[in-house]
Amino acid sequence: MKIQLLGPLWAEVNGGSIVPTAGKPRQILALLALYPSRVVPVPTLMEEIWASHPPQSALTTLQTYILQLRRRLGTAMGPGSSEGVKDVLATRHGGYLLQIPDLDIDVRMYEKLAREGQIAFEAGDNALAAERFRTALDLWRGQTLVDVRLGPVLEIEAMRLEESRLVAVERRIDADLRMGRHAELIAELMELTARHPRHEGLHSQVMVALYRSGRQSSALDVYRRLRGRLIEELGVEPSPQLQRLHQAMLAVDPLLDVMSGPRRTSTFDLFAA
Repeated sequence: MKIQLLGPLWAEVNGGSIVPTAGKPRQILALLALYPSRVVPVPTLMEEIWASHPPQSALTTLQTYILQLRRRLGTAMGPGSSEGVKDVLATRHGGYLLQIPDLDIDVRMYEKLAREGQIAFEAGDNALAAERFRTALDLWRGQTLVDVRLGPVLEIEAMRLEESRLVAVERRIDADLRMGRHAELIAELMELTARHPRHEGLHSQVMVALYRSGRQSSALDVYRRLRGRLIEELGVEPSPQLQRLHQAMLAVDPLLDVMSGPRRTSTFDLFAA
């Protein structure tokens, strides 16, 4: 079985799709896939499907959804697979679990590669860090579970994964910046800051990329626009780190040079206290 959650829901066995068309069974499949080989309690499944208002028939209906998933799984697995189906989508005391290897699920593969990227980043191995983060990010095919209705549980998981994705993008760019790829990153960073107009980490990166590309005035203009937006929309000044980065650019601080800066810190923390 192979399951993809980083984008539209996709799951297949022996080349046959097992993704149900009905909304609630899709939610159940997605939730079970997020916790492979772990029991997902019945109350958690009910919360995902019905939030805080389960019907009187909730347990019976949930069992019907599990049966529907097992039928699709059995069809894909082929004749004589009834016992095997119950091993894959198993019933346990108080809940259900999907017994498949972690790395057959794109989320788990993504998280493994991202961890390896972070370890390499902290060790100062920029090339390996960039490669691991880039490979991890290539697994994404769009917004998490974009074609699945998100109940309370899946919504939290989707938010967690989207935040993790953004952190991975930042760390990959940090590694690329430390290898002197500033000019190559400007277009990507301009797009990212447009999508995340108050994200200070991404703005610090585009400022550094522009500064190192000989575009000091453009880097300072990025700071000016961000500061104006933060004051107007939130009533706050940029963080101390970003203010110190701005001052360093005004002073042409040699620490901003790609060969002189710390080798094991993020761009945003370059001037952390």
